[in-house]
Amino acid sequence: MSLKKIAKELGLSLTTVSRALNGYPEVAESTRLAVEAAAKRHRYKPNAIARGLALGRADAIGLVFPITPGDLGDAQFLDVAASMSERFAREGIDLLIISASPRDELAAYERAIKGRRIDAFVVARTRVHDARLELLLAHDVPFVAYGRSAALQRPYAWLDFDNAAGAQMAAQRLLEFGHRRLGYLGAPPEYNFAEQRFGGFQAALQHAGVAIDDAAVLRLALDRRSGYAAMQALLALPRRPSAVLVDNNLAGVGAVHALLNAGLTLGRDLSVIVYDGLGEDSVIRSAITSIRQPTPSATGTEIAELTLARVRGEPLESLHRLKMPALDPGDSDGPPLQS
Repeated sequence: MSLKKIAKELGLSLTTVSRALNGYPEVAESTRLAVEAAAKRHRYKPNAIARGLALGRADAIGLVFPITPGDLGDAQFLDVAASMSERFAREGIDLLIISASPRDELAAYERAIKGRRIDAFVVARTRVHDARLELLLAHDVPFVAYGRSAALQRPYAWLDFDNAAGAQMAAQRLLEFGHRRLGYLGAPPEYNFAEQRFGGFQAALQHAGVAIDDAAVLRLALDRRSGYAAMQALLALPRRPSAVLVDNNLAGVGAVHALLNAGLTLGRDLSVIVYDGLGEDSVIRSAITSIRQPTPSATGTEIAELTLARVRGEPLESLHRLKMPALDPGDSDGPPLQS
């Protein structure tokens, strides 16, 4: 049955019937109930495209992500996306993951904005200077940043973790064990989380009066292969560190495999703490000491809630979430090996 037939049966205008079914607040409650009852009685099913055009909505949230083999193997990212998708689906909204090469990422945003296929965006893996966020703000397109951007001055919605506090916890634990030659293996400094975590590491060493060995700091690893190569480089140093903090789980997998392949024993020959751990599907038998954050599932659901609130137009100052990490002790760290 069409809207026209419902309007004729109830003696209402087509506009009033459409507004009643789409939840416009100016429609009287008695009218809305009558229209909904008639629609149910006649098994009326709205045309999703027409409904979206009428409301000026696409009923879709966009996630532009430069998909690489490393990202596809990141179970934590996939869990976050799955939870977001599940929460949006309960509202009749789709999560559209738009793949793009790193060089084409901004162009992918521009195409999506121009096509008006997206109601809002979730922007993952934020950068210190983030052109994506600037672009969305310039076009007045709603978004939620999964992480903050240090250089961005205008207000925006975000969910982030206290990355500096987490790295500080890890470094303090290693210092308390007695380590004084600490290495750092991290993601490129363009990423905001990487800058925050390295800042926490620096603060802990400075507070303890321990100098940072620049040769033992490698900030270039955000996948398994680069994590493996970076750990090999640390092991090859004339005075290798006695402990290493790895600031992301993807590089952590490669780093730990490099240690084991070198015949070293975790926690005895060299102590390692990996931010976010190695994941539940890890084949490493040792329990890895890690900095834990809320589960990917809980994180995805909360990002989805923030995005829905942003689409509803809730005040930006109410759409900030800062989550605290916790240290999860394992077997991969301990006192330094005595000479």
